[in-house]
Amino acid sequence: MKTTLGTLAGVALIALSGSAFADEATDIGKKIYDRAFGRGCGTCHDISSNPQLTANIKAGTLDRAKFEEVLKNGRGGMPKAIDEIMKNAAVTKAGFGEDQAVDALWKYVSTK
Repeated sequence: MKTTLGTLAGVALIALSGSAFADEATDIGKKIYDRAFGRGCGTCHDISSNPQLTANIKAGTLDRAKFEEVLKNGRGGMPKAIDEIMKNAAVTKAGFGEDQAVDALWKYVSTK
């Protein structure tokens, strides 16, 4: 009985820690979105005349690879953003690399 309870407790802790990391990534993604370039991504992307990231992701017209490519290289009126993302205090504090930071932003924008 003790072994079963211990196993269940261990499984619960693992599940909770994975959930906590997922929440941390979403929180960091929100901080990137809110603070990039000192004014946040929404300054442009929450305006109807500019690409609507969340709608495009949900519609399947913007995949993760294209999202990352535009962040790294820019496109049209969109400047390269990866350096700004990596300077974000939340990204630095979490010790995220580029892929983790882009994943966090992708996750936030996908669920926004």
